Amino acid sequence: MATITDSLAASGRSLRPSIGAVALSVLVVLFVVLTANRTFWAKTALYFGGTPQALAIFALGLVALLLAVCIALSMRFVAKPLFIVLLLASACASWFMDRFGVVINVDMIRNAAETTHAEAGNLITPDFVWHIVLFGIVPSLLVAWVRVTHRPFLAKARFNSVFVLPLLLVAVLAASTQMRLLITTSRTHHDWLASLNPIGPIVSAVRYAASTEGEANIVVEPLGQDAHVAAPAGRKPKVVVVVAGETARAQNVSLGGYGRPTTPELATRDVTYFPDTTSCGTATAVSLPCMFSIYTRATYTHRKGLSTESLLDVLAHAGIAAEWWDNNTGDKGVADRVAYRFLPDSADPRFCTDGECKDGILLDRLGPWLDGVTRDSVLVIHQLGSHGPAYYERYPDAYRRFTPDCRTAEFADCSREEIVNAYDNTIAYTDHVLATVIDMLKSHQDRFDASMIYMSDHGESLGENGLYLHGAPYMIAPKEQTQVPFVLWLGRQDRAAVNGACLRQRAGEPASHDNLFHTVLGLMAVETRIYDPSLDVLSGCRNASSS
Repeated sequence: MATITDSLAASGRSLRPSIGAVALSVLVVLFVVLTANRTFWAKTALYFGGTPQALAIFALGLVALLLAVCIALSMRFVAKPLFIVLLLASACASWFMDRFGVVINVDMIRNAAETTHAEAGNLITPDFVWHIVLFGIVPSLLVAWVRVTHRPFLAKARFNSVFVLPLLLVAVLAASTQMRLLITTSRTHHDWLASLNPIGPIVSAVRYAASTEGEANIVVEPLGQDAHVAAPAGRKPKVVVVVAGETARAQNVSLGGYGRPTTPELATRDVTYFPDTTSCGTATAVSLPCMFSIYTRATYTHRKGLSTESLLDVLAHAGIAAEWWDNNTGDKGVADRVAYRFLPDSADPRFCTDGECKDGILLDRLGPWLDGVTRDSVLVIHQLGSHGPAYYERYPDAYRRFTPDCRTAEFADCSREEIVNAYDNTIAYTDHVLATVIDMLKSHQDRFDASMIYMSDHGESLGENGLYLHGAPYMIAPKEQTQVPFVLWLGRQDRAAVNGACLRQRAGEPASHDNLFHTVLGLMAVETRIYDPSLDVLSGCRNASSS
């Protein structure tokens, strides 16, 4: 029996081809370099200014360096897991880099880590699955299947050094001949080396993991505990609704001069529009907490945001009812200490499918909430807005104003015109949502004084320079990802307290997410030593009698 078993085992092993660790390293590196780095090589050719000789020398040096590293690490029990991780990571990263032009940095990984299943599902298209199967799973299975032959440790070290040392020499020589070009390119184009796949994404993942580990025991520092409302006794309650938009870019808002009528309802609502407004980041995980923090974009860091109370906490310290409703991927820690509602959990069939809800659900819940207001209140509603790539799922059929619109999350199946049409429809639906919020607040002005602020968290690329979606590193991000709409509507009492000409002039000046924190405090008449009137867009325009 033992003889038969051994024979069968030997026969099974013989069906698996054998390959040396060095040869397997060469195959894996060449496969990744050639199939998963289309974006990197395109950027390299562009940034090198069309010098084929420099490009060839750089490519030789880079491949030599990657080979040296992989051969050096191709040890027993290490080689296969390492190569499988490289193949799977490069397949996944290359899809998003090549298809959407994104750079997978720390903020992008944080955004992915904090997303919902529904949002992630929009990106898992059939083409994505086939890409992962062909360029990730199949080669990984081949690596797992073959038998890798290894020498004894010392013999392997001597054998590998025969390859590693010359390869390192080639890499050094190649780099030394192009050092000035490499330094200039890396300093000028920060997205270049970050696009090297899978090295850039893996480095970003490690940095994200390290930062997350360091954030585990952060203690939140109190902020604005001296806050109080400075208002005469007996006045009506004040209400501010803050609409945190999602992925709306200023370039497609007709209030700011866009050629299409994407915001016709707001145009009739006596709003103030700030056309030159910049975001704090290019992804929700950065922009949203930054918007509601006391820090400006220049001073904000993710760690600071986690370790300091937010605008909502300051409002609560002042005795104001602060509440957050979310129809997106969460509050990113902003509303940890106030009332919170995650509306997709309702699974309301009138608005929701597959874990996501159209923003009409916010309007449905707002009426009863307004009916119950009895004291100073601030409500933040976090839209699903224009989140891509499934733009067509963000608006009901009644708002398919621009057609033909892209009806899939797979951009390759649509023309750019269809993608823009679908995106513009999301802006038109947001226009309706905001106009309806204003109308609902107006209808309650006999009971309280109300105002509304709308700011999008970041913008969106729609094919400009080959880029789609958002999340580009801020220092190289195009304006389409950093210019956002900012809409202010003042109710009867607040408008009477402001000089209209002054406000119109202020609206023509630059604004940013830095203004949200202090503008809300000003509207709610909150006095605290942390209030900065220079960042309140209304501060310089209030009439003397209302100051």
